[in-house]
Amino acid sequence: MRVLVTGGAGFIGSNLTGALLADSRVDFVRVLDNLSTGSLKNLEDYQSDPRFEFMEGDIRDFETCKKACEGIDVITHQAALGSVPRSINDPLTTNNVNITGMLHILTAAKEAGIKRVVYAASSSTYGDHPGLPKVEDKIGNPLSPYAVTKYVNELYAKVYASLYGLEPIGLRYFNIFGPRQNPNGPYAAVIPLFAEALINKTAPTINGDGSTSRDFTYVANAVQANIRALFTDNKEAINQVYNIACGEQTSLLELFNGLNKEANTTLQPIFGPERLGDVKHSLADISKAVKLLGYSPAVTVNEGLKMTFAWYKQQLTK
Repeated sequence: MRVLVTGGAGFIGSNLTGALLADSRVDFVRVLDNLSTGSLKNLEDYQSDPRFEFMEGDIRDFETCKKACEGIDVITHQAALGSVPRSINDPLTTNNVNITGMLHILTAAKEAGIKRVVYAASSSTYGDHPGLPKVEDKIGNPLSPYAVTKYVNELYAKVYASLYGLEPIGLRYFNIFGPRQNPNGPYAAVIPLFAEALINKTAPTINGDGSTSRDFTYVANAVQANIRALFTDNKEAINQVYNIACGEQTSLLELFNGLNKEANTTLQPIFGPERLGDVKHSLADISKAVKLLGYSPAVTVNEGLKMTFAWYKQQLTK
């Protein structure tokens, strides 16, 4: 199998690239990335592998997408511009990368005769739907431009399946965390921000009162879901979207306390205002992914936090 990983120099994409190269079913992995949020440092372990190829390019350019699809059997589309706050500040770029970019990949796949496209969807699609846990077929109104783009991705995937016979599989990620998640920049995720602050013995800021909760999911679980989706031969599993999470609810305060313990500090957080466009609580029902994909999250939140904190500590003390 020859695999294209878009966004493969990013956090999830690079972890996925490593797992694919370690999989005996994979002959070749091509990474397409424009390095706007990803880094070649994330791929340095694979550069010497003859089955690996890096292609610098932007999914907003259709010709680039067509070139990236040459000689490829399956695609895992991780390239996107993440972050709810970023999408609120710059909805146009978020739209261009996440919607136009996805459309380019789907169309390039169609033209190259590639059937299977696994793509990164998002729990933000649930929007203002109050139900917990989140079930795939019950969504509300999106609360941010980012959420709109990820929902449109799902709509395009369904249309391309029905019109052109593609086999898209969407993975609605719930707050993925782990090694290589960047703690720098204005749109860094909460776990790397907390970890870096605690390692530096400074108090991090929690948005809101700390009761906001998420279904935090270690990156190895997301990688497993992608590989299962890429290789599934279950016809029922195709042209579906799945929650990819642990099915555990953790508040920001619980998260902070867990990292505080790992850091062996007794720092107290600073509480700031709630973030605009944020969902208050999130928890996934993962039974559909378990049943149809055979997904089984192998790493718990606590285990993942321990490994992630150790990784950041190693990076910051190098």
